Amino acid sequence: MTTEHTANRANLRLVILSLALGAFAIGTSEFAAMGLLPWFSDDLGLNEAQAGHVISAYAFGVVVGAPITTLLGARLPRRRYLAALIGAYGVLNILAALLPGYSNLVIMRFLAGLPHGGFLGVGMLYAADALPREMRAKGVTQVMLGLTVANIVGVPVAGIMGDVLGWRSGFALPGMLALIAAVLILKLAPRAGVDPNARPMAELKALGNPSVLLTLLVGTIGCGGLFAVYAFLSKAMLETTTPPIWAVPVMLSAFGIGSTLGSIFAARMTIRLGPIRASGRLFSFMMVGQAFAVWAVGNWQAMIVSALILGLSSGVFVPLQTRLMDIAGDAQSMAAAMNHAAFNAANGLGPLVAGWALEAGWGWRSSGVVAIGFSICGLLVLGIVAWHARRQGETLRPSGRVPAVH
Repeated sequence: MTTEHTANRANLRLVILSLALGAFAIGTSEFAAMGLLPWFSDDLGLNEAQAGHVISAYAFGVVVGAPITTLLGARLPRRRYLAALIGAYGVLNILAALLPGYSNLVIMRFLAGLPHGGFLGVGMLYAADALPREMRAKGVTQVMLGLTVANIVGVPVAGIMGDVLGWRSGFALPGMLALIAAVLILKLAPRAGVDPNARPMAELKALGNPSVLLTLLVGTIGCGGLFAVYAFLSKAMLETTTPPIWAVPVMLSAFGIGSTLGSIFAARMTIRLGPIRASGRLFSFMMVGQAFAVWAVGNWQAMIVSALILGLSSGVFVPLQTRLMDIAGDAQSMAAAMNHAAFNAANGLGPLVAGWALEAGWGWRSSGVVAIGFSICGLLVLGIVAWHARRQGETLRPSGRVPAVH
């Protein structure tokens, strides 16, 4: 990327901060729906399946939007494109908070998911290119830190706002933060031309690699169980126990802390074991967490612990991303976007199927049983990945690299 003017160091810090603020808004909005589910479902008179559709709609929006916005990002000036993406994200979240009715909420959540992958993907590249070469990794990490802080702080705060001020405020908060981020990006970020080396269609064609598609399928199916449980955990706690007012926000924060620590541990495990073996161990650990979540229903303290365990197991994203980096060849940017899409496909599929089980009257423990089924299927597909890798002459040894911890 060719920078037309050089910003001073203080201004660059503000640029990175504005991108991190956008990532914080996205991370808060993405998972806030799970914490707000008890309140918007009661207010709108929704059953469990319908409430799950609100979560699934956003996730499927990410699936649709990630490849499209990534392709556009390769051919458009990044500063204005990033501001447009996060600005649209803010408007759509505020509309989700303001418009009446269940249908409008589902539609706005789907549309809000469309800019998600593009902003994060293009934003990380922009942060890397705006900084000196020796500081690029630091810039990417600082942008992704916005997602980490969102899970630990933003989502619980949105949950508290939903309880005290009404669920609509929990969606309005990240919407307003996103609009602030858009203004800051336009005002502070250096203007930049289009990357002359970008070949988006070549990246798209490279995704026809069967190894890439199989790895994406592992994430879509295997991680579905993670969200089948987590999506309904707040509602299950309130329906089956009488917790103190702080229990739900603490549970949401426990998941965020777990996901942060899980990413760190998963990175180390991937270096030591390689991505396929590390994925297998993490999916097995995820099943333990899901089984514990089944047992924990009816005990709010145990449910908080189950959220922490599930967060730790979400580190499986790291070895799956590493596997894609190893096999995607010239499709690195698109593979990263599609891994986010696969993760969000899981975020849509898990609550959808778990919602059907709850609607059928199988009880709150059924979401954990559904989750275990997803994990078993994910392990089976991972076995196919390992078999296919050996057929292609690959070794399952460590690759020696991992993506930035998110």
